[in-house]
Amino acid sequence: MMVAAEKIEKPELIALRVAIFDFDGTLYSKETFQLMMDHLKNHPEHSRRYRQFYRAIMPPYIGHKLKIYPERKMRERSVQAYLSALETFSQKELEQYFGEIADRMHGDMNPRVVERLKNHVANNDYVMLVSGAFTPLLHAVTKQLPIKTIIGTEILYKNEILDHRTPISHIQGPLKTIKIKEALQGQDIDWANSYAYGDSHSDLPVLELVGNPVAVQPEPRLRTVATERNWEII
Repeated sequence: MMVAAEKIEKPELIALRVAIFDFDGTLYSKETFQLMMDHLKNHPEHSRRYRQFYRAIMPPYIGHKLKIYPERKMRERSVQAYLSALETFSQKELEQYFGEIADRMHGDMNPRVVERLKNHVANNDYVMLVSGAFTPLLHAVTKQLPIKTIIGTEILYKNEILDHRTPISHIQGPLKTIKIKEALQGQDIDWANSYAYGDSHSDLPVLELVGNPVAVQPEPRLRTVATERNWEII
């Protein structure tokens, strides 16, 4: 007598939807680096370090303005110069310093984008923040927000003291998409129903990953692309 094999239905695996947020000009309505410069320049204890930083950033800044030095490299050197100005900081001191900056940022978060972020959480989307800003600063300023993964520019330490000599890996441009895919490795991602939010033309590689790109108060080049492609603009 033959017995029919039992049919076992496997549960359907649901692909993960992601919602990826840029920081400067998107979740945060202003520019982080400008605030960081102002904070160092006017700091009651550390303002003397500003001169060292200023001297270091002027050559690449002038080169960029003269269009003989790439913006990407100028940004990277500026971020490295900022860390060099803080060269004697311990990890604890640096986190406290970034906490001071974060306290000044809370009032300038973009309320409409914050609302979108919370709606994505309620919709069981996997929320990511991807930015060139320093990772400890991003954690400090968003600690009240339900973000699953934060990808930023990591700071290195030696014996719990800031390692300003080792070149940083500044998160910008195509490197953002590389880091996003690394963070999501092994996951089945529903890219077609995922979202990404950005304000700059440099955010295009991330915006093009998803089926629902959103331009947030976009600068002119991104606005042109978003309009041509019929993307949502807020």
